[in-house]
Amino acid sequence: MSKNILICGVGGQGTVLAAKVISQSAISGGEHVLSAETIGMAQRGGSVTSHVRIGEEIFSPLIPKGQADIIIAFEAAEAVRNIDFLKKDGIVVVNKKVVQPTTASLTGKTFDERTMIEFLEKTAGKVIVVDTEEACEKLGSSRVVNMVLLGAACKSGLLNKDEIKSALKILVKPDFYELNCKAVDFI
Repeated sequence: MSKNILICGVGGQGTVLAAKVISQSAISGGEHVLSAETIGMAQRGGSVTSHVRIGEEIFSPLIPKGQADIIIAFEAAEAVRNIDFLKKDGIVVVNKKVVQPTTASLTGKTFDERTMIEFLEKTAGKVIVVDTEEACEKLGSSRVVNMVLLGAACKSGLLNKDEIKSALKILVKPDFYELNCKAVDFI
């Protein structure tokens, strides 16, 4: 069985590390993995999209439109922008926080999180909305948004918390391992 996981957000949110953790967890389990990132203007808060494909019959790292089993969105507007990748009965795990783009700030227009979440709920098979600000406040660090979202994604059954934690042990510095594990377990 193949798994197609699309991770999207903006630069600096930890989307690339999240993709590496998912990939490493699958590789450690003996699965075939292909992944790719499109990072564009990521350093300036631009869009970041990571494709992670797991399975034997995977020959391209990019998920075709309409084939993602799950979208893990670090920002609601990015979930909306990438919704065409989601399969008909797919799952969206979305951070309820909206990051206002610079262009919106300059023009005085804003993105409304409720409107975006409602759109996702009408479009996706299932939507898991995560309040990462609250989670990070309780965990004492704003740097674990990515692991809070991966923990929430584990509810889909496509990811396994123990495998994610094992991958973290390989990929993060020992000083940050425990905090990241707490973030995965938070939801």
